[in-house]
Amino acid sequence: MASITFYGWEAFYDEDRHLQADEAPKSGRLYTMYHGTSVQTARLIITTGFRQSADGMLGPGVYVSRDQKKAERYPLKSLPTDRVVLKLSADCGKVKRIDKDNHPHQKTWHSQGYDTAWVPPNCGMKAVPSGLEEDCVYDPQRVEVTDIALAPNTAILNELKQLIAQNKKGPSNSNSSGTCTVCKFKLGPAHSVQSCWGCGKTICVLLTKHVCSRLET
Repeated sequence: MASITFYGWEAFYDEDRHLQADEAPKSGRLYTMYHGTSVQTARLIITTGFRQSADGMLGPGVYVSRDQKKAERYPLKSLPTDRVVLKLSADCGKVKRIDKDNHPHQKTWHSQGYDTAWVPPNCGMKAVPSGLEEDCVYDPQRVEVTDIALAPNTAILNELKQLIAQNKKGPSNSNSSGTCTVCKFKLGPAHSVQSCWGCGKTICVLLTKHVCSRLET
């Protein structure tokens, strides 16, 4: 088999990486998602990262949603004064659709090679009486807090935003806005800054286009 050498690429992304709740997430994409939690747990998540739940409707993982209204319902038994909605950047990886009760892979999807399970809205599952979209990301390292979508008051909002700024990942290729200085997208688990194999120029793997100068020589 003959080897193939190539330099440069062009790719197309959803501009804000934010699908509507009724759209299926595409494998290998970064998406904006939300997670509802208490004030104290929000502080812990921001400073130490997410931890995988022991179990749940879709088994172990980090439970998130692209529908902010879904996240605003959690924690279910908490008062509104103790609810925070974290805005996230989630690297979906390979996605499995779970759309019915007692689905054969409802809790075993990760062992089948999937990184995220997706429950579409209004699919009729009794386990989701709200009918709102839900996702479970198996690896907590695929989920990063980027902002605060909802907080009980301004003081807590500012405190949590400051914690996010202090714990922002990837300082070597980011600026004060939390975006990659190379590809200009918000930082997330999929970012990787390196040198082009051909011309040696600094590139990010999420660049929408890279024209290698080696092609011009």
